Amino acid sequence: MSVQKPETQPTIIVKKVVHGGHHGGAWKVAYADFVTAMMALFIVLWLMGASEPVKKAVAGYFLDPSGKGAQQGSAVGGVGDNLSVKKDDLSKLKEKLESAMKQSPELENLKNQVQMTVTGEGLRIELLESEVGTFFEKGSPNPTTTGKHMLDMLAGELGKMKNRMLVEGHTDSQPFAASKGGYSNWELSADRANSARRIMQESGLRLDQVAEVRGYADQHLRKPDDPNNASNRRISIVVKYIGT
Repeated sequence: MSVQKPETQPTIIVKKVVHGGHHGGAWKVAYADFVTAMMALFIVLWLMGASEPVKKAVAGYFLDPSGKGAQQGSAVGGVGDNLSVKKDDLSKLKEKLESAMKQSPELENLKNQVQMTVTGEGLRIELLESEVGTFFEKGSPNPTTTGKHMLDMLAGELGKMKNRMLVEGHTDSQPFAASKGGYSNWELSADRANSARRIMQESGLRLDQVAEVRGYADQHLRKPDDPNNASNRRISIVVKYIGT
């Protein structure tokens, strides 16, 4: 008996064709990555050429994405209200106030009697008296027309900021005559400081912006070697750093 061999089955080869070139999607991913990288480069180049207030506003956003941090930029830009001035910006605030004084011929003539200094406490603005009484009537807490004009200008600029401030009154060492009924340099210094506060609050400062009103009489003379010098009689407005 013969055995029949099974028939050999043909071999089937299946070829998988992978579509490449412009029919695939891999190039789209690479192109998207390229566009993203170029956009990031353009943003970096734009920030490098941006102004300091813009840089600080962007940095504030990344520190506080809710947007509150962006408000911590410079107030010197003069845009909007309730801005804050940090330590690094006080010199720019000084320049801004000096520029505002130049807009008025009356105030520009007083530039030698307005001293602004950046100190450890903040920006100190001092209104120095003269022999005839520049900002206040002599021996009185009542401001002169020039003094009120100066305080109005300062209030208009400082009222835009979040920074709190102090108002100080100082006198020279010359005592009042007995006819004043016990009124002394202590009362005068405190009354002038309060008068300045009241005028500035009426002209732009918020009611909660003044943290303290101080009257020092002649205890902090500007010129100790000349205690009766007119410049010892002064009002000091201190714009405090944020957080102090």
